[in-house]
Amino acid sequence: MIESLQQFTSSFPPALQWLAVMLVAAVPFIESYFGAALGVVIGINPVIAIFAAVVGNVASMLLLVNGAHFVRRKVAKEKEAPSLKYARLRAAFEKYGIAGVSLLGQTILPSQITSAALVSFGAAKDKVIFWQIISIILWGTAFGLLAYLGVDLVLGS
Repeated sequence: MIESLQQFTSSFPPALQWLAVMLVAAVPFIESYFGAALGVVIGINPVIAIFAAVVGNVASMLLLVNGAHFVRRKVAKEKEAPSLKYARLRAAFEKYGIAGVSLLGQTILPSQITSAALVSFGAAKDKVIFWQIISIILWGTAFGLLAYLGVDLVLGS
């Protein structure tokens, strides 16, 4: 899968590879962290790769959180047995709040799913968006820098 993403991203003309990174980072489970690392590995300037990955991830998260907010407001949900991951996320929400789940939730589920779940739990949409954006920036920057340092070490520059 990683090779497919690398091929997809590097198939764009060099001046538009940032757009490919943005599209890749919008995919749940790829996120800003893998998108940023992918951009750096294929040779995009780390600042541009991180920025593109963050923007792509934030855009898809905003679509999902606003969709979840709309659904929560408009439709009464039937109670279903929650999945194990959903239950773990709910327990984390009750223990750590919006900020804690936003910053650490990407270790359980993608930011898009985490943010939609938080809104479905009744968390304030604006607070979820705020903390998810901070989380996406932090994770994307960390992984982009790690990829940059790793590439730098391998190439001996």
